[in-house]
Amino acid sequence: MPKRGTPPEVNAGSMADIAFLLLIFFLVTTTIETDAGLDRMLPPIEPPDVDVIIKQKNIFQVNINRDGQLLADDELTNIKDLRAKAIAFLDNGGAPSGSADYCSYCKGTRDASSSDSPAKAIISLKNDRETKYGTYITVQNELVGAYNELRNREAQRLYKRNFTDMEAEFLNPETPDNVRDELKEKVKNIQELFPQKLSEAETSTTN
Repeated sequence: MPKRGTPPEVNAGSMADIAFLLLIFFLVTTTIETDAGLDRMLPPIEPPDVDVIIKQKNIFQVNINRDGQLLADDELTNIKDLRAKAIAFLDNGGAPSGSADYCSYCKGTRDASSSDSPAKAIISLKNDRETKYGTYITVQNELVGAYNELRNREAQRLYKRNFTDMEAEFLNPETPDNVRDELKEKVKNIQELFPQKLSEAETSTTN
């Protein structure tokens, strides 16, 4: 009976090189998505050394409960009406004429019981721990949209352009330096007219 020959061995020496090349290929070609955070002013961990007195009328309180119901200044509000309420608050200009807080460009009702000026106006958002994420983001979008709408109005008045377009062009790294330098002052000026003071209070728990 003839003897069986030894089966040929498979040369696996190049497998490590192939795996390494595939790893490099996927690392180079794969797009890694990054989460963009929300730019928000959180309450301080410790109270400031100097007490800051904020008039209650300069705070627009927005509360979201666990069921997605929305309270705007203690009034039950539909989310689709939130932006209009926020704009009315920010653009109120209730400070009397001649005072340091008087807003000459505000077009609101100038109600003395509402915000004095955009510089003084603060929107405070508070939600329940069981609030749905989709509801939370929708409310955030409406509040930010209120700021953008007012900023667009002033940008059109001063520069005949939308603020959102100018800001996007300014933040674009491909924008030439000379154009960015020009946009920087314009964007800053509009932001100072309606500063985004959107603060999130500590999340509550519903029992």
